[in-house]
Amino acid sequence: MTLAEEKEALKRKLKEIGNKKKKAPKYKKEPKDILNDPKNPTNDSPEDREQRALRKRSGNFQLNDFNFISTLGTGTFGRVRLVKHRDDPPEALPLALKCLKKNEIIRLKQIEHVKSEKSILQRINHPYIVNLKGTFQSPTHVFMLLDYACGGELFTLLRREGRFANDVGLFFAVEIILAFEYLHSSDIAYRDLKPENLLIDRDGHVKITDFGFAKVVTDKTYTLCGTPEYLAPEII
Repeated sequence: MTLAEEKEALKRKLKEIGNKKKKAPKYKKEPKDILNDPKNPTNDSPEDREQRALRKRSGNFQLNDFNFISTLGTGTFGRVRLVKHRDDPPEALPLALKCLKKNEIIRLKQIEHVKSEKSILQRINHPYIVNLKGTFQSPTHVFMLLDYACGGELFTLLRREGRFANDVGLFFAVEIILAFEYLHSSDIAYRDLKPENLLIDRDGHVKITDFGFAKVVTDKTYTLCGTPEYLAPEII
């Protein structure tokens, strides 16, 4: 088999993996509130649509700019919602809206932590990283609008497959290395690499997510952080 044929076979295989993952998740409906099930009005005025378009171009969104579809996950600080901008065409891809509760951020003393994550996401843009599309806030929440990777976690895919074929494992490894090469060239240490933080997009490509432990490092850092199960044993 020629190199071109091998590439085509790998591309077909990754597309099959992506298609399988797209069929898997079904999200439960939740009680109605402003974050769970907004009314998504459709009869707004031309002035409303114009203002919404201006906000979209500048990245200064408001919560009612989006139609809420489902819940992707929940955590200590809030939840991640699947949303779509109200002015996007039907074929446009949905986005992930990270909804963080301000009272929980303050209670757990994570203000600087959240500011750092936002600052790092604002300075990076790479095809193998979940990129930040915009941020905004309400009186009760901070919102981060991010790329949506419909294939789910690499961890889930690996657990289901048992092991990857050499060509698939090599494909994922190369994309991760390229993403880290980009981060390190920008003086960013990620510090929490694990399969749970690697998402798969609809084309089967890796997307690195969760920059909560990431840090700008121009010289050295001595902070011990990350997930214990994935830390190098000599530093635990």
